[in-house]
Amino acid sequence: MGKKVKKEVEPPPKDVFDPLLIESKTAATVVLMLSSPEEEVLAKACDALYKFASKDDENKVTLLGLGAVEHLYKLISHEDPIVRRNAIMVFGIMASNYDVKKLLRELDVTNSLISRLEPEEDVVIHEFATLCLAHMAVEYTTKVHIFEQGGLEPLIRLLGSPDPDVKKNSVECIYLLVQDFQSCAAVRALNVIPPLLELLKSEYPVIQLLALKTLEVISKDRETRIILGENKGLDCLLKILETNEFSDLHVEALAVLGNCLEDVHTLQLIQQTGGLKKLLSFVGVSTVPDIQKNAAKAITKAAYDSENRKILNEEEVEKCLINLLEIDNDGVKVAASQAISAMCENLASKRAFGLQGIPQLVQLLSSDNEEVKEAAVTALANLTAASPSNASAVAEAEGIEPLVNTLNSQRDGAITNAATVLTNLAMQEPFRVNIQSSGIMNALAEPLCSTNSQVQSKAAFAVAAFGCDADARTELRNAGGLGPLVELLHSKNEEVRRNACWAVMVCASDELTAVELCRLGALDILEEINLSTGRKNNFSEAALEKLLDNNLSQKYSQMGYLSSSNIIADGFYDCGQIQPGVKFLSLEELSMQELTDRRAIIFINAKPQEDLAIEEKAQDSSYEQTILSPSISRKSSREKARKGKGKKEEEKSKEVIQITSKVQDEINLESPHWLPPPDSILLGYINDASKTILPLTTTREQVVALAQFVADKMGGPIERDKLHDFSWELHISEIEFELKCNVVPIGKVKKGTFYHRALLFKVIADRIGIGCSLVRGKYNRAWNEVKLVDDSPQGIAGLLLPPQEYIQYSRHQNEKELWKQNTWYVSRTEWKVRMCFLSLLCSR
Repeated sequence: MGKKVKKEVEPPPKDVFDPLLIESKTAATVVLMLSSPEEEVLAKACDALYKFASKDDENKVTLLGLGAVEHLYKLISHEDPIVRRNAIMVFGIMASNYDVKKLLRELDVTNSLISRLEPEEDVVIHEFATLCLAHMAVEYTTKVHIFEQGGLEPLIRLLGSPDPDVKKNSVECIYLLVQDFQSCAAVRALNVIPPLLELLKSEYPVIQLLALKTLEVISKDRETRIILGENKGLDCLLKILETNEFSDLHVEALAVLGNCLEDVHTLQLIQQTGGLKKLLSFVGVSTVPDIQKNAAKAITKAAYDSENRKILNEEEVEKCLINLLEIDNDGVKVAASQAISAMCENLASKRAFGLQGIPQLVQLLSSDNEEVKEAAVTALANLTAASPSNASAVAEAEGIEPLVNTLNSQRDGAITNAATVLTNLAMQEPFRVNIQSSGIMNALAEPLCSTNSQVQSKAAFAVAAFGCDADARTELRNAGGLGPLVELLHSKNEEVRRNACWAVMVCASDELTAVELCRLGALDILEEINLSTGRKNNFSEAALEKLLDNNLSQKYSQMGYLSSSNIIADGFYDCGQIQPGVKFLSLEELSMQELTDRRAIIFINAKPQEDLAIEEKAQDSSYEQTILSPSISRKSSREKARKGKGKKEEEKSKEVIQITSKVQDEINLESPHWLPPPDSILLGYINDASKTILPLTTTREQVVALAQFVADKMGGPIERDKLHDFSWELHISEIEFELKCNVVPIGKVKKGTFYHRALLFKVIADRIGIGCSLVRGKYNRAWNEVKLVDDSPQGIAGLLLPPQEYIQYSRHQNEKELWKQNTWYVSRTEWKVRMCFLSLLCSR
């Protein structure tokens, strides 16, 4: 037998580690394995971490705390495809956590993820890389990074992937990226429309939905809409609307169509193919509020173009919108109202809505939803603009009261448009009266205090519209609305300032309201505005003049002119010309000053002594009214005192006495216990003039007689070369010293120069019914102008010319010679004659 040879087994190499199976039950151990150089260990570790992270969000946070993200970031670029795949799977599942996303942004992983989107990569890598990018693209900074690192192109390419998860993640990421305008413009150049339209045919609703949402965003761009139309995208959208199976996609499909309808060409194309009629019919039968709302929004977008409005009107879109107002959904009502507002630019549509839609809109004004109320009143504002018939329809629908109530709305837009509608209605007198009776001025007091410039402007404009009625002005005054109105004069907004000036001008027609406006400082503000070339406007100048008409002392002091309609009443005073910007002092303030060497303040007060006593007693017993400036003179209504032929002098005298007794109550004073001193001499002048001058047969004779009367009371005619001996200044100074006051009643002046005589002439003429103006000149000059009818016009036989200006100072000793010297022709039909109180002629 042969010998058996025993074969010895060679031991393994000393540097080779025997395989070891490890079962780990802690995530920390597995995270440590991510540092292993062995590919199999890395792959299994990543797989285990993927399963752990997929369970809940807390596990993701645990892995984040163990530092797994930093290790995984290195592995997503590993050379082994299985390790790379498993690492990206963990990344994709963990990226849904906010804190993980924050760290991923810090690590700037987007570039590495984008590089994994290459065609040669595994489809699983595509799936989880796009998933991770979709999670991260929620943040704006990541959107920018993906765009700058060229991520759009591979994402759009993956829309054609055979794997539905890759498609879903890619289109979701693109949807998030196009929220940024840069990406939105870039996808058009990358031809994203065809693959998106292809996704609409997907069997997965979530993919279809994301594709529609992406189309909705990018179709806001006009060029993209053109490409969409060229690729028959409109047909795809209409098919979706016609398919009941796709009812969950109808809302988004309508949103895309709404963008497309903005283009006239697209709308015409849809109309020609019958698609527009189908669309409106679809909206009419739908019961889904979101569909109805999106349809109304689509109409609103389309209606911004005039040609589109014509097309929509041809398809009777008005009926569709009116029906939507009846839907029991606030969002639908808001969208329908906004569409009506847009369609109102078309006159045919405006008429159609006026016949049917206004009652429904008026009903919406009583809604508890402020947004509905704002949308409805905005539509009414557009409907009633330049449309008296629609304004009448609003009133007939009993819309006045809810409109007034809307002025107390919580939304500025509702208040603004409610004021606009009410102003539109105020163009018709019956409606204006009804609105005033509903307390419009009370309701406007609060909007005038608003900080919104639009509300301020429309509220002030409404005050101007309704302030033409005395009761309305009283209501505004009692409601405390004048203070906020005056404050609006300070506004830096040009429209607000202009409308506030307009409102002040209208309110100044009421004497008591004008007095209150002056007390609140409106005069000073308006003077400041008119000094600025940039801030003043026509209304500011008119408002100032209107206020001054109720403050004649200040008007004459500033402007140097009183018209024949400016009736001088008791309380008027002439303190001379003041410079712009200088404070105008009240009569009481002037009376309290110490004697000065400046010109005296000439004061008018023909109130009988007994009336003053009664007035003082009444003020002592009760003083409940607001303190007013004594400088405000009251403008009385001048009664006619023209003498007709055949009347007896006794009747005329009684008439004048009645006129004198009704001229005007004295001014309101700053203090209830301070009253201006009476001027019994002036009262005697007025009584004498009424007895001697009124019986004269013509106005010319009355004017000449009154001039002579005034000259006699003021020192008589003075020759030109004797003027230096007249010493009227010394005489006035003696009166001031006697009274220990700078304020001098005009009756005490026995030696008066031009401005004294002109003032006295105006005062008496106003009391006896002769219309005349008072004009201040330079160098103490002043004169009166009276309109007269030329009884015998030369060169125009048989015609009665309108009254011409007759400038009267007083009679001269040689009247005929003076007329001859001082007559000149301004035109063939107008002539002026000047006669002097003194024998000194004053030149213009």
